[in-house]
Amino acid sequence: MQFSSTQKRTAAWAAIALLICFVLWLLTPVLTPFVVAAVLAYALTPLVDSLCSAGRLRLPRVLAVLLVELAFIIVLLGIVLLMVPILAKELPQLREQIPVLLDGFNAWLKPFLAQFGIKISLDLPSIKGFVLKYLSANAEDTLSSVLNSLRLGGSVAFAIFSNAVLVPVALFYLLMDWHRLVERTLEWVPPRARLAYDSFTNEADTVLGQYLRGQLLVMLVLAVYYSAGLALFGLDLALPIGIFTGLAVFVPYVGFGLGLILATLAGLLEFAATAGVAKALLMVGVVYGLGQLIEGFFLTPRLVGERIGLHPLAVIFALLAFGQLLGFVGVLIALPSSAVLLVALRRAQAHYRASKLYLG
Repeated sequence: MQFSSTQKRTAAWAAIALLICFVLWLLTPVLTPFVVAAVLAYALTPLVDSLCSAGRLRLPRVLAVLLVELAFIIVLLGIVLLMVPILAKELPQLREQIPVLLDGFNAWLKPFLAQFGIKISLDLPSIKGFVLKYLSANAEDTLSSVLNSLRLGGSVAFAIFSNAVLVPVALFYLLMDWHRLVERTLEWVPPRARLAYDSFTNEADTVLGQYLRGQLLVMLVLAVYYSAGLALFGLDLALPIGIFTGLAVFVPYVGFGLGLILATLAGLLEFAATAGVAKALLMVGVVYGLGQLIEGFFLTPRLVGERIGLHPLAVIFALLAFGQLLGFVGVLIALPSSAVLLVALRRAQAHYRASKLYLG
């Protein structure tokens, strides 16, 4: 069986692409900070460009880049620091409420299991002592434990530290030279393929822009909603938990789950001794149940739009696949990357349907 020159050339390019993908997979730990920086540079470049061409207040690009990156780091640190008041409030409450919650759980569990002929006896004093021993640990013990963990997992600590340094540095240079890098990339595109390439990148840019802008609006609206909803039930930590939940929905399912756990824990600790466990469960069920309905049936379709068109099963698969390949960073970039892949698949399908192979 003989192959035409076109088929041989296609096979050669496919082999080269597979080899490149394999090498990139092997270099995933090294490439991770640069991939993160590239995604952030793509999202932040329009803001830098606007500062560089904002009428009379036009800034030098280096100053615009520094301002945008500094603002981004401050926002990121602010999100992380939202956990401080949550932990500062909940840890003392845990020490106070754990014995009460254990007594209530034991009082409910025994009669419930007795209906089925099951007798169980919990050693509550031992359980309480075990839990309170670790919750009552002082700061020195906690710091010692952290330092021991860092010594045992030095490579992990070094990786975290190096990424924390590399990502801002790489982001700075990418923001400075973004347009130049795009132009150099275009030099690799053959002239005969330039029209198709431009069409694809424009469509992908439209999809990604729509996704990022829409997702940002969804996050802001949900942050206000969860903060107000939890506050109406009288939760002291309504503001930090609500803001955290709203902003964390950028990571589908994972962010919502973390917010749900934090709200449930805070509600149980705050309401268990006064209004009872039922109020905490009612609060979480109403606020987070309505939040999911609002997000799924109104905010995401209206603000993000149907342009991405990913099926829920495709979303779950994308999160698992990218998470397996790139870890937590893969989860962050799963949906925008899947949107670009979807554009490529649509074009491949259209090309196939117009080909002689499909038409017979």
